[in-house]
Amino acid sequence: MRTIVWFRDNDLRLSDHEPLWDAAHNGEVIPLWILDPEMTPSNGGADMSPRRQFYIDSLRGLEASIAQRGSRLIVVPGKWVEVLPRVVAAWRADRVVAHRSVDPRIHEQDEHLTNVLGSAFGLYSGETLLAPGSLRTSSGRPYSVFTQFARAFRAASDIGAPLPPPEVLPALPSDVSFPGTETSFLELAGNGRKSAFPGGEKAAQERLSHFVRHGLLTYSDDRNRMDLPGTSRLSADLRFGTLSVRQAWSAVHKAVPRSDGTAAFANELMWREFAYSTLWDCPAVLQSPFRPEFAGFPWRSDDVLWQAWVSGSTGYPVVDAAARQLLQEGFVPNRARMIAASCLTKDLLIDYRRGEAHYLEHLLDGDRANNNAGWQWSAGCGCDGQPYFRVFNPVIQGERFDPRGNYVRRWVPELAAMPAKYVHRPWEAPAAVLGTAGVRLGETYPLPIVDHRFARERFLAAARQHMRQQRSATSDVEPDSLLTRRPA
Repeated sequence: MRTIVWFRDNDLRLSDHEPLWDAAHNGEVIPLWILDPEMTPSNGGADMSPRRQFYIDSLRGLEASIAQRGSRLIVVPGKWVEVLPRVVAAWRADRVVAHRSVDPRIHEQDEHLTNVLGSAFGLYSGETLLAPGSLRTSSGRPYSVFTQFARAFRAASDIGAPLPPPEVLPALPSDVSFPGTETSFLELAGNGRKSAFPGGEKAAQERLSHFVRHGLLTYSDDRNRMDLPGTSRLSADLRFGTLSVRQAWSAVHKAVPRSDGTAAFANELMWREFAYSTLWDCPAVLQSPFRPEFAGFPWRSDDVLWQAWVSGSTGYPVVDAAARQLLQEGFVPNRARMIAASCLTKDLLIDYRRGEAHYLEHLLDGDRANNNAGWQWSAGCGCDGQPYFRVFNPVIQGERFDPRGNYVRRWVPELAAMPAKYVHRPWEAPAAVLGTAGVRLGETYPLPIVDHRFARERFLAAARQHMRQQRSATSDVEPDSLLTRRPA
């Protein structure tokens, strides 16, 4: 049997790759990656975002790993729906196998490919620990509350051991070729510069090993500290599949079966499962709030406030630090993401969808399911979102989770010399303190663009009024009524 193993942007690895494993044990294998024209930089790769660089690193690593095992990754430019039928015919392939994705756009293309290729197109679950849509309430409905979902997950989950990578791969069949593809890949790859945060399966395994050895035991406490390297930093690896979620789950439970850190990390992986499951069942959340009472919410359109938030010049140090880290590194720790999201949606009353799109564009781990779930949670309109009346105080949050101000000082160097007492509230510092630190409010660093106490009351008043107006229209609609089960 001749099988095309189609690598996508959620499974750039050889370990724990069921489509590859099955193909390698059942005849000839043709490793394929399809280069979408939109991925090729018009400037030849000279200007590469952290996310694109991570992606290219991961592809290079995949290419090298396949070559080490005796085969070759074939890169074909074009659109998936056009390329696959063409190469199946040209290479006389018996089947195409790939990992399934919960992304609605990819799901639609997969349905088209199924119609074109029929039973020759096979999809495997591997993006999540359990197949999306497999957990249901007693009434057969999707879960809309995370605690109930997590309870069902723990009861139902039977997470097997990760598959090892194939030791060898069959050599490419001699009649398989696709001239002219190498130039496209080299153009995409750019100048081969070294990444600040390298991608690829090898780097992912090193990060996982480092986290298990040095970060797991303190994870439950340190993951919220913005001034400490307390997060796992595995989110981009999970996003691009250089590490499978089953590998992460297995590694932490094998290393430390029972600890607060393991429980906290497992809970984060279950939240990821919940977000993916929600997107699978309710793709409309990418356009609309999950909770129907938030439809038509009176968000403000203020480009001055928006630009201040995007650029990191709101006058709230921790919010500004998060904004600048996002633009420079493509990463923001989860606690800082929540603070920044609360500021945008509740202090500034700007639509969460603008923040969601901005983060998705710049995040190294940009993931439509997780990103949407996080933003809707922060705005209070999501599946099991926080209550809308919970509004983060950026000063208190900063002092609690960046107590010495080191996170702020790193990303907002204008405040580097401010003492810890005032680094999160520089407008309260005495003139002598500001002078010693070289801070001139309104000149070297902005005053707050809104007063938090006023902004909080403004948001709550707007939300209460809107909810009163919506309550009669939505009183008989359950939040999870938006969930529509996907076809199998």
